[in-house]
Amino acid sequence: MDSSPREPVVQLSSRLFVAACAVAAAAVLVVGRQYTPPVWLLAAEIFATILGLFVFGSFRYQIHKNALTYGMALVIVATFFARWWPASGLRARVAQEGTSALWPFLREHFLSWHGLDQLIHADTMLFILGLTLFVAVIAQTRLLETIVFFLLRTNRGRVLPTVVAVTAIVAFASGILDGVSMIGLTIRTLVVILFLANAPLQTVRFTVMLCTLVTTVCGMWLAYGEPPNLIMKANLRAPDGSFYLTDGFFLRYCLPAAVGSYLVIAWHLRRRFRGAQVDVARLDLLDAEMGSVRFLQAARHGKVIATPIEMLEDHESDIGEALSERVQARVQHGEPLGVSMVREGVPEAARRRLLGEYVSEDLAPSLDQHYVALAADDTEAAHRHERAARETLRTLAEQKTRAQRFGLIGMAVFVVLLVGHAVNHDIPLFVASFAGFLISLAGIVKIPRMRALALHDAREEYGEYYFLFPLFLSITLLTKSGFFAALQDVLRAGAASFGPGHVAYGQFWGATLLSAILDNNVVADFGSRAIIHFELAVLHLFSMAQIAGYGLGGCWTHIGSAQSVVAFAFLRRDVDEHYTPVQWIKEMTPPILHIAAVLTVFIYGMSALLRHLG
Repeated sequence: MDSSPREPVVQLSSRLFVAACAVAAAAVLVVGRQYTPPVWLLAAEIFATILGLFVFGSFRYQIHKNALTYGMALVIVATFFARWWPASGLRARVAQEGTSALWPFLREHFLSWHGLDQLIHADTMLFILGLTLFVAVIAQTRLLETIVFFLLRTNRGRVLPTVVAVTAIVAFASGILDGVSMIGLTIRTLVVILFLANAPLQTVRFTVMLCTLVTTVCGMWLAYGEPPNLIMKANLRAPDGSFYLTDGFFLRYCLPAAVGSYLVIAWHLRRRFRGAQVDVARLDLLDAEMGSVRFLQAARHGKVIATPIEMLEDHESDIGEALSERVQARVQHGEPLGVSMVREGVPEAARRRLLGEYVSEDLAPSLDQHYVALAADDTEAAHRHERAARETLRTLAEQKTRAQRFGLIGMAVFVVLLVGHAVNHDIPLFVASFAGFLISLAGIVKIPRMRALALHDAREEYGEYYFLFPLFLSITLLTKSGFFAALQDVLRAGAASFGPGHVAYGQFWGATLLSAILDNNVVADFGSRAIIHFELAVLHLFSMAQIAGYGLGGCWTHIGSAQSVVAFAFLRRDVDEHYTPVQWIKEMTPPILHIAAVLTVFIYGMSALLRHLG
């Protein structure tokens, strides 16, 4: 483990950067009056923006990604305007009719649903907004925790079948729901089980990393859970407005690839967890009732403390750093939080304050007495105090069940409207996610702190997507400039010379490597535009290869996708503060290469099948 101190991050001024971009944009407009910028300059500016997201987001000197993309958008728009305006028909109409000729243009391209969808993927981005709201509310119902501990008891404490079943459920859900929210819930639930099973830290780290593959590569079986899939679907439309990438495409091409990828992940899980066991009969009260505990945390405190370690780190000053670290070490080896605090000599007042923070102030006295009795091996007293605590937790069952019932109804409506969108494209996609959100919200609307927590979490998560708007606009402008027509010619020449299978495989690795160092949403928007005019069978083959690459590459590094960012941050905060990006790449490479081998067989197999049928 690398325990060397890290250099502090230097955050460069966002205001100065945006101001410099504004000056550069003005200079482009001035120079553009005399010299029309070439299309390669526009492409270079966009590429510099995308590369800047990696360079200024990964190393010591950093710029906020919103400032980077919105600032560079000023330069890109100015370059496009300087290139397009001199020869545009709109300029001639304005010269003839005056500024009144601008209104129809603005109305069509900037003030209409169709125009906004073309410019910035309005339907897709609104769908993602509704989805983040929907999943944030579903998370508060603690459905996943309820399912996980039901499976653990059903499997009699065996960790392997429980983890395999949970990750399979998450892989399925990630094709429909937001993978970023799914990974956050999955990690925090699985880590508790791993601590109960006394799993080594290396195994805990590796499982957290595998969660990124489960929610990205395995979630590619439908378009709706992954933004890169939605972006590709939005870009690849027929002239009549219908989508080339239908649900049927994802089920035929991407579902088998997702299943094959999951089998690789299950094999890795088997190697790590074979024989691991949790003694469910002696499970701690707070662990056995995790769903109710987290529901109570959200309802009473307006926040959810994912693990006892997170709570101990937040209150390190209350008990001292050394004492906190000793308690954390016991918890990581499967000992209950309360017992760990008693055995390490944490003062009673501090113990009760921490238990009140972790669960509820009303429960803290009986819980503390329960743990004192447990530490002293006084079984009778431990059971007596435990019964009092369980009675309080049971009172939550009706409220939690009601919230879960509304969540399931919202899910059903969400799926029905997704099917409706697939049948009739006139139904906007975002209607489904917002309908699911509003119905599920009814289950928690009367719990103010929980409602506020859900909306806060959704706002924070959606904030990670703000930087995409100017990038989508920039790539749309690049499309209007004819840049991607040249790329299409290159791909056609390659397919004619080497065959579609080899070109698809090249796109797979290109998407994988680019997504490892750049955000895979941007790579998806860029890559998909070069394949739109191919015949349908080849377009489907290329699309599947790119989708697989976006998912796989997005997991290879700690910045390749939003899921990787979430997982890496969790590892650094709650598992190993010295964990490095190099360690991530080193440990992630074996499963990445194993999945890549499976996808290689699948890509060439589909290519052979298409060649045979064609």
